[in-house]
Amino acid sequence: MRTVRHPSRAARSGVERSVEDNPALQAIWDVIAQIPRGKVTTYGNVAQAAGLPGRARQVGYALRHAPDDLPWFRVLGAGGKIVFPPGSRGYVEQTRRLMSEGVKVEHGRVDRAALFDPLRD
Repeated sequence: MRTVRHPSRAARSGVERSVEDNPALQAIWDVIAQIPRGKVTTYGNVAQAAGLPGRARQVGYALRHAPDDLPWFRVLGAGGKIVFPPGSRGYVEQTRRLMSEGVKVEHGRVDRAALFDPLRD
């Protein structure tokens, strides 16, 4: 059985989360892991590709409990928008990571050329 520790919560609580206990989380993580470097997709697209149409919020939950090596920063809100409040630590970190992969970010939105559809691409 593969267990995943959320880096901050696990350190505080020592709680281990089993992937096998929630197959939806694993399905979401599998989709996110396949997003190519320099590309992004939306919470809604991830949910659809994971077989969970209309469950974009569950993607957010899965990201909060994701393994450390998952490229969480490649998942954006509808229209390619960073969902963190501008200027927040999350916003700055996501922008930095996307730009390090060559993704153009302007005013919290990414260039449409970077959009990736996990069901089509």
